[in-house]
Amino acid sequence: MAKKAIATLRQKGAGKGMAKVIKMVKSEKTGAYTFVEDIVAVDGVNDFFDKK
Repeated sequence: MAKKAIATLRQKGAGKGMAKVIKMVKSEKTGAYTFVEDIVAVDGVNDFFDKK
């Protein structure tokens, strides 16, 4: 089942140019991994993964 944010974008038809991205980030302090989620424009996917 889609989350509310994704379902809302698809109902409006604006979701075709958007993508949900999930990046795994390692904490320097504890060494544990966390996940960062965001909804970005398809053109900005590479920029999202290049950010630290």
